[in-house]
Amino acid sequence: MFIVKRVVMNGYFTNRLADAIKELLANVGISIDADGRWSAIISLCAIAIVAFLVSEVLYRIALVLTNRLLKHKEYVFLSKLVKYGAVRKLSHLVPPIIINTVLPAVFDSKALTLRYIENFVWIYFIVMLVVAVNAVLNSVGDSAFTNSKYHDRPIKGFIQITKAIIYIIAVIVGISVLTNKSPLYLIGGLGAFAAVIMLIAKDSIMGFVGGFLLLENDMVRLGDWIEVTGTGINGVVIDISLTIVKVQNFDNTIVTIPPYSLINSTFTNWRGMTDSGGRRIARGYNVKLDNIKPCGKEQLARLRGIDEELDLFITRKLEQSREGKVANTSNPDGLTNGTIDTNMGLFRAYAEMYLRHHPLIRRDMLIMVRTLAPTEAGLPIQFYCFTTTTDWKEYESIQSEIMEHFAAIMPHFGLYPFQTAGARDTIISGLLEGNFPVERIEGMPYKTTL
Repeated sequence: MFIVKRVVMNGYFTNRLADAIKELLANVGISIDADGRWSAIISLCAIAIVAFLVSEVLYRIALVLTNRLLKHKEYVFLSKLVKYGAVRKLSHLVPPIIINTVLPAVFDSKALTLRYIENFVWIYFIVMLVVAVNAVLNSVGDSAFTNSKYHDRPIKGFIQITKAIIYIIAVIVGISVLTNKSPLYLIGGLGAFAAVIMLIAKDSIMGFVGGFLLLENDMVRLGDWIEVTGTGINGVVIDISLTIVKVQNFDNTIVTIPPYSLINSTFTNWRGMTDSGGRRIARGYNVKLDNIKPCGKEQLARLRGIDEELDLFITRKLEQSREGKVANTSNPDGLTNGTIDTNMGLFRAYAEMYLRHHPLIRRDMLIMVRTLAPTEAGLPIQFYCFTTTTDWKEYESIQSEIMEHFAAIMPHFGLYPFQTAGARDTIISGLLEGNFPVERIEGMPYKTTL
């Protein structure tokens, strides 16, 4: 600010403008060098009018050039500058510079009134500079948001950080102008009341720090699906700032939380799942233990007709068995992990082959069918794989299709999911114990002698 002032004061423009103003006022009978109060006021008004006229001319020129550029090509940043009035606000920086550089050339530089006027004008310059910079930053933020490369980035938070720094600098410089002290002197004295600021604005400072950490560590972005433990927050981030994070839950409710709450607690960000392009399926059934039995030749012959891949699997496994090869995992012939010794092992092999050939299951990610530790409800079997889409509706459809298929095919292997007995099951059990023909029981599953 002071460097600009000195350069303009020593320039040809300042001297010529001061001479023009003196000549103009002399023609109307006002002497610049007079000590009269009204003469000083009129002189000051004349300088201000000239300064604002120059500012208006520069604004008109800049606006015409900007509009011409936008007619030839759509520059997003320029259009945003026009939207936020940045060109007009930048033009307001011209009058205070002209006024404060012309006044010493017109009035007595030792006058106390001159110093007060200069301080007031420089304060006006600082305020307008902050306003203009805010408009430019808003334009930068909107331009970045419309760019697909930065669409999911928390640009708003970075803009707010920059604005906060500018506000602090503007306040320090403004106080230094009013007190005629160096800014460094004021910065050195900030430590004296830092503790008081911490007590008064503790929440604001914590929010600022929390928001900065979220942005700096890229913990949350716009559009991320997050789930905060123990709060009921489970949805998509729709807004991020230094003081708040807005999340739209899947029931369309909107929750607002301070950033430091995310820093101080545990939350899950599902961005990794979305970026990977595959969403995990990890579901299964509890199989009744008394239905797990060895596979005989008759059962193997019957199961060959279920699927061609299963037929080939059984054939190759029988060939390996005759050759004395036992490889139920990492098979040398590239067969799926599984065994033909039991109906459960054969079903595991079938389930994995089904998942590997499913068009909506990713083959480049882990596909696994496994049994877990037995429970009082039976032997859990889990189907572990990833879908080719992360869309919630499509994912649930794929998962439902797979689980329905396995539930329907399991009885063909002599396996049945565990289910708590109901009234109908009790009736069927009583009929069976009374030697009632199984074929006559409506809705009986695959006809197997129990």
